[in-house]
Amino acid sequence: MPIATPEVYADMLDRAKAGSFAYPAINVSSSQTLNAAIKGFADAGSDGIIQVSTGGADYLSGPSIKNMVSGSLAFASFAEQVAKNYDVNIALHTDHCPKDKLDGFVRPLLQASIERVEAGGLPWFQSHMWDGSAVPLDENLDIARELLALAKRANIVLEIEVGVVGGEEDGVAHEINDKLYSTPDDAIATIKALGAGENGRYLTALTFGNVHGVYKPGNVKLRPEVLLEAQKAAARELGLGEDARPFDLVFHGGSGSLPEEISAAVDNGVVKMNVDTDTQYAFTREIAGWMISNYEGVLKVDGEVGDKKKYDPRAWGKAAEEGMAKRVVEACEALRSAGTHQ
Repeated sequence: MPIATPEVYADMLDRAKAGSFAYPAINVSSSQTLNAAIKGFADAGSDGIIQVSTGGADYLSGPSIKNMVSGSLAFASFAEQVAKNYDVNIALHTDHCPKDKLDGFVRPLLQASIERVEAGGLPWFQSHMWDGSAVPLDENLDIARELLALAKRANIVLEIEVGVVGGEEDGVAHEINDKLYSTPDDAIATIKALGAGENGRYLTALTFGNVHGVYKPGNVKLRPEVLLEAQKAAARELGLGEDARPFDLVFHGGSGSLPEEISAAVDNGVVKMNVDTDTQYAFTREIAGWMISNYEGVLKVDGEVGDKKKYDPRAWGKAAEEGMAKRVVEACEALRSAGTHQ
């Protein structure tokens, strides 16, 4: 199928919320990891989201070039061609963009999509993330309001972060402390600033103890009930019933989370969960295993010639892609999106 149109993406998010499931959003940084992610979604019978971070976009442009915009557009162009061969919907997203990178990443990408849409085409991406977690909430929401207006022109969904995700990802780092928990007041401020969809659709990454990076299950104190408290506060602000879920929520820093924590987060309105650390490991673990098992083939040991079939990048690349695809399937199963493609 082709990359999800804005209408298809909206339907994906609506179905996830109504059906109490969420889509894994898989970070990629190469054609191999992109293909692995798509295959994983197809194997799971799940639509999905594939995304690039600022560092991933840099890398995709060429390690010596480091141009986030050209890397992102190259990624989108490649995905447009390969995704149409699979029978699931794939949405494209850009991940964490802090304030100092907006002018070199999200703003020019939004402009590129606006120009494409005004010429009768589709946006390059289905959603972009503005990460305002490092600035005061008022400034965060002021910038979000400006970006949301641009996103609406491009028929793109904006993702924002209200609160702080601990740990480090692509140079964005935060301490692990009480700031990791969004408050009901944060939720109300967001609704007052951005509305409830009438000014453009947005996803909200409220934080409930999330931490980026590697940690063992149980080592991070996640409190999914924080999400429910925020939903209730927003519902009261909008005059909705207690059972309403006004926010389309995003779960950052999900690696190592307990199954019951993931399930509770989805029940409280999460429709997208970022997955990066675990799929990186799944990809690289297969390469390591291949190299160790085929040591004398991939290296010219003691003057020998090695085995071209072993060091051909396609050989170990296939193994890596298969390992990562399997981890994507696991993510779909944990988030209950497996088998939901329509």
